[in-house]
Amino acid sequence: QVQLVESGGGLVQAGGSLRLSCAASGRAFSSYAMGWFRQAPGKERAFVAAISWSGSSTYYTDSVKGRFTISRDNAKNTVYLQMNSLKPEDTAVYYCAAAATTDWIAPTLAHQALEYDYWGQGTQVTVSS
Repeated sequence: QVQLVESGGGLVQAGGSLRLSCAASGRAFSSYAMGWFRQAPGKERAFVAAISWSGSSTYYTDSVKGRFTISRDNAKNTVYLQMNSLKPEDTAVYYCAAAATTDWIAPTLAHQALEYDYWGQGTQVTVSS
């Protein structure tokens, strides 16, 4: 079992920045690839970013490339999502997830929610225009 707790969400103006954190407890954190998803009101949960167990591979959805950065600190059992140049369309509940794999054999697999075994409760991010 892995427990995930997100933090760092809040209200920010367009163009601003936030850093989300996801603290993991339970089984060996470094054995898991990690991802961030988001769900806006009335929409399905969508992939945002993912990172392999070592941090050597990262994956992003096109709409956040160049603005968001995913990273991890295995010594602290924490994964981060640095979000810059935020837009109103980034408004959503952001979820951290853990996948029981060190990395994916194909990048598209990292985008799929079914690849992830554990989920946090989510943190709200609201970007005002």
